[in-house]
Amino acid sequence: MHDETADITLYGAIWCPDCRRSKAFLAEQRVPYNYVDLEEHPEATEIVERFNDGKRIIPTIVFKDGSHLAEPSNEELAEKLGLRREAVADTYDVIIVGGGPTGLTTAIYAARENLKTLILEKSALGGQAGVTERLDNYPGFPDGIKGGELADRFARQAARYGVELLPAVAVSKLESCDGVVEVSTSTGQVLSAGAVLVATGSTYRRTGVKGESDLIGAGIHFCATCDGPFYRDAEEVLVIGGGNSGFEEGLFLTQFAKHVTIIERGAMPRASRLLQDKVMNHERMTVLIETAVDEFIGNADGKLQAVKITGKDGVQQEHPANGAFVFVGLDPNTAWLNGLVATDTAGFITTDRVFETNVPGVFAAGDVRAGSTKQLAAAVGEGAAVALQIRHHLDEISSM
Repeated sequence: MHDETADITLYGAIWCPDCRRSKAFLAEQRVPYNYVDLEEHPEATEIVERFNDGKRIIPTIVFKDGSHLAEPSNEELAEKLGLRREAVADTYDVIIVGGGPTGLTTAIYAARENLKTLILEKSALGGQAGVTERLDNYPGFPDGIKGGELADRFARQAARYGVELLPAVAVSKLESCDGVVEVSTSTGQVLSAGAVLVATGSTYRRTGVKGESDLIGAGIHFCATCDGPFYRDAEEVLVIGGGNSGFEEGLFLTQFAKHVTIIERGAMPRASRLLQDKVMNHERMTVLIETAVDEFIGNADGKLQAVKITGKDGVQQEHPANGAFVFVGLDPNTAWLNGLVATDTAGFITTDRVFETNVPGVFAAGDVRAGSTKQLAAAVGEGAAVALQIRHHLDEISSM
């Protein structure tokens, strides 16, 4: 795309989720920009490398004054653009930390109850769903829907009911006192609410090896339920990680791929004995133990074609693969809470049956909550359910 009025140029690629996120953020803020796709204009790679000390980092966003940002968060981009990032009011009925499907659903339900509602999202509205290439298992969309499109629909519906939406604003601290929860933001505001929902989700751990970031969404995935159907009749799909999730998702992937190989770096898989027996007896599955993943290799079209691995014999080889699914764990986005609420050993927030934490007035739902199923439909369901519990909580404290 080319806009004569634009003072910003974004260098990226169609398969890059962070590029899509930055493009969406600029579009949402109505900031004109020019986009250069490195697949269509490989000569522009030299520009990207020049700005990044020889590294090929995308998105690279270049501004009129000659400055640039490489792989920026939405918050960093908002700061650079000088966008408004402060809440209109100081007090709300409900403040929701996290603008993914859970937070947006809660906001829709809360606003329909005439509750003054604010969403604070440190990145872009839509959460992980918003950067998922395609969703084929969400009810109501028999032909599937792009993650970004579904996220936009959630956000538009919330805005329609008067929800105040602040992307690119992180929360640095929560404090609860005398039935009021105070929320400190990264912009320096201190806001208060009768109830706060923590819906900050979780982040899939990555292997961190060369080529991974470039190929996410273009052969590397983190959800077999979401993306497995794309590999129907594929010759070879890899699963990285030998825990319960890796084995469960590997078995699921055999519905689509002709062969599935599980790679585990340890001496023994960590999956349950029952799962191990199922996999070992499956004629279209192989498990490689004591095997390290060294590099993901893409083809000329920017899609995964092979994974470089080193086996227990110390020999490195390229293992052809149409797709790779990484299951090396999930990290809950709870570090910012600094231990305010109770969590399980993995850091996921524990709640009672009405989604309330051990801190009165602070609720948690969605992927950040211990025991959640980490599926989009479930996240939306928890969002609706917690909204009703928050309404009940506010009714109780108002009658005191």
